[in-house]
Amino acid sequence: MTLDELAKLAARKDPVLNDLSDNLVFGEGDPDANLMLVGEAPGEDEDLNGRPFVGRAGQLLDRILESVGIDREDVYVTNIVKFRPPGNRNPTPAELAASEPVLLREIALVNPQVIATLGNVPTQYFRGDREGISKCHGTWSEWQGIRLYPLYHPAYLLRNPSREEGAPKWQMWEDMKRLKEALDALPPKAGRIVIDPAKQESLF
Repeated sequence: MTLDELAKLAARKDPVLNDLSDNLVFGEGDPDANLMLVGEAPGEDEDLNGRPFVGRAGQLLDRILESVGIDREDVYVTNIVKFRPPGNRNPTPAELAASEPVLLREIALVNPQVIATLGNVPTQYFRGDREGISKCHGTWSEWQGIRLYPLYHPAYLLRNPSREEGAPKWQMWEDMKRLKEALDALPPKAGRIVIDPAKQESLF
């Protein structure tokens, strides 16, 4: 299966997702990226454009990546849930579970060496705990053989614009520098990852 074929499959909404928008917002970027960025769900601008992270938060994300020498075209950007929840609310556990098969296949196809989660929902999904992003951002762990690196969601940074030392934007800058160092030190991909969906069952 290719990413294009998976996108066509994802467009056939699971009935659990019927309360969400009908506009598919699939992932985009380098299909062989070393870095995958994962958010929770599309917002209004993404829903209208059919692309992830294109609104104000997405524009800030582009500038954050550029600030450390990462080109957005060299990474793969996606969300767990591919359709916008009403009112931009957080996806429910049932909606996350219904979206999981597409996400796991998407990860397997891209085969990233690092997944950077943006905000609480994807971070808690991959980590399997309820640790808040303010405590676990910038810390390394592992998910099914892939290095995991939580980051603040850019929308949170828009609401907290201070650049003073210790503020979220300052922390994000420090986190991004460490992420870039890790990406620069990555060896070539050794082979394709094998993802076990059963390892996620305890989260729902």
